[in-house]
Amino acid sequence: MPRKLLKFLIIFDNTSLLYFPGQFLSGRVLLELQDDTPALGLHFHVVGEGVVRVGSARQERTYDKENYIDFRMKLLGDADQGPSVLSPGIHSFPFKLGLPLGLPSTFLGRYGWIQYYCKAALREPTGLIHKNHQVFIVMNPIDLNLEQAILSQPFKCDVEHKLGVACVGGGTVKCRVALDRGGYVPGESISVNAFVSNGSNVTIKRTKAALTETIEYMARGKVVQVEKRELAVISRNKIRPGDKDEWQNETLYVPPLPPTNLRGCHLIKIQYDVFFLIEPKSLEKQIKLQLPIMLGTYPFRNSGADVTNTWPDSVLKPDTHYPSTLPIFRPWLHEKAETN
Repeated sequence: MPRKLLKFLIIFDNTSLLYFPGQFLSGRVLLELQDDTPALGLHFHVVGEGVVRVGSARQERTYDKENYIDFRMKLLGDADQGPSVLSPGIHSFPFKLGLPLGLPSTFLGRYGWIQYYCKAALREPTGLIHKNHQVFIVMNPIDLNLEQAILSQPFKCDVEHKLGVACVGGGTVKCRVALDRGGYVPGESISVNAFVSNGSNVTIKRTKAALTETIEYMARGKVVQVEKRELAVISRNKIRPGDKDEWQNETLYVPPLPPTNLRGCHLIKIQYDVFFLIEPKSLEKQIKLQLPIMLGTYPFRNSGADVTNTWPDSVLKPDTHYPSTLPIFRPWLHEKAETN
C-alpha cells in the first residue's frame, strides 16, 4: 500500500523554540501528501504542565500534576460537513496563541518537570490517526533590579561556637562570613570573604564554602522528595588552636541554573544557598552558616543606571538577550540514573 502522508511537521516561527510568558506562540502544521487523502479533522493541542512523580513501576507511585496551558483548536474539519479531501502536495495550517503571563519556567528534574509542547492529530474516516508533537521552552525571567533592594547589598553572617571541654581549655571559634550581595545570575561569580578565629583547643581540619541547590518536590500538599547537591566548592586548610584565617574575595562560579523558586509552579521549589562550614578535627559537630541567595535571569545594572524601565515590554522585545546555555537541563540526571 503506497504511503499517503509523506511529511507531518509542527514548525514554529521562532526557530530557537524559546518563549517568554506573554509572547505569541505561532507557526504552522505542515502536511505533504502523495495522493488524495480524506480527513475528518486536523486537531491541534497546546499543553503546559507541571508533574511530580516519585517511585517506580514496581513501587507505589506518588503523583501530582498541575496545568498551565490546555488550549485546543481545530485547524481543519467541520463535524457538519463531513470529511474533507486533501489534494496531493503540501498543505500548511497556521496557528497562533498568546501565552499566558505568569507561566513557570521549563524545568527537567529527577522527580518532576515543567514542560510545554504542542500536539497535532490528523484523523482519517477509516479511524487511522496520524500524530506528531513538538516541545518548546518557556523562560519566566526574574529581573534582580525589580526585586528587594537589599539583594544588591553585601550579605553578612556571624557565629560564635564553643569547641572542646571548658574545664580543660575549651574555647570559642568565631566566624564572620560576607557575600558581595544576595542576588546573582548564571555566569556570575559569588565573592566570599570570611574571618575565622580559633580560640579553642581543637584543631579545625578545614573550612569550606559551597554553593548548593535544594529542590523540593511536592505532591498532595506534602514534600515527597528532596534533592540536594553542591554546585561549586572552595576550601582551605587547617586552623590550629589560637590561629586565625582570613578569606579575601574567594569566588564561587554560578553555573547555568533555573531561577529561584520556579515562580508560578506549586509542585517544585528550588532554593540556592551558600554554606560556610567549619570542620573540627575531633568528634565535634561541624559549624555551619547558611546564607540564602536568589538566582535571577537579568543581572543588577550599575547603581547609576535607570531601573524604572518598562519591564513587561522589555520581556516581549524580539532582541531580548538570553544566555546561550539554557539553565533547564540537568546533565547529571542521566549519570546518577546509571549508578543507581
